[in-house]
Amino acid sequence: MQFIRIGEKLISRGKLERIIEKILNLRAQGYSQKEVGERLQIERSFISHLESIGQIRKGDRVALIGFPVANKEEVNKLAEEMGIDFTMVLNDEERWSYIKDKNGITLFNELLQLIKELQDYKTVVFIGSDMRVETVQSLLEGEVIGLPLGPSPIQKDTVVDTEKLREVLQQVKEKGE
Repeated sequence: MQFIRIGEKLISRGKLERIIEKILNLRAQGYSQKEVGERLQIERSFISHLESIGQIRKGDRVALIGFPVANKEEVNKLAEEMGIDFTMVLNDEERWSYIKDKNGITLFNELLQLIKELQDYKTVVFIGSDMRVETVQSLLEGEVIGLPLGPSPIQKDTVVDTEKLREVLQQVKEKGE
């Protein structure tokens, strides 16, 4: 049913859904509740209540990065199941393709952008070689939890212990709540 009658009022579900979608998209783009309210002529308190109703998890944002991962699909599924905010898991072929398909300046700019984005996360769980774990820990300001796959350089896909990863992610989530 697209419309619902409440007393004398006829309410459009579609209109409500479109407005909620606009609110959430603007908030996700970084607009404050006040800015969104002014832009859409809606009270800021309504936006706050809307977010509270839809909130699934409160706490700090968590990112998961890993390469070269043999069981990539399993790791991605676990990250989704655990509500991880940002996930970038690559197998060996994908990581080499990522670098080979770009010229030097493009690759440099993309890596700087990724580092900048990761600064917004309270916790980054990083899966990689021991040397890469240390490098990422020195680059990022927030907490970096390293899960080394072995000594550098790692030349092939390596299986991630998903039970150990689950434990780490669970601890991170509990800490952020």
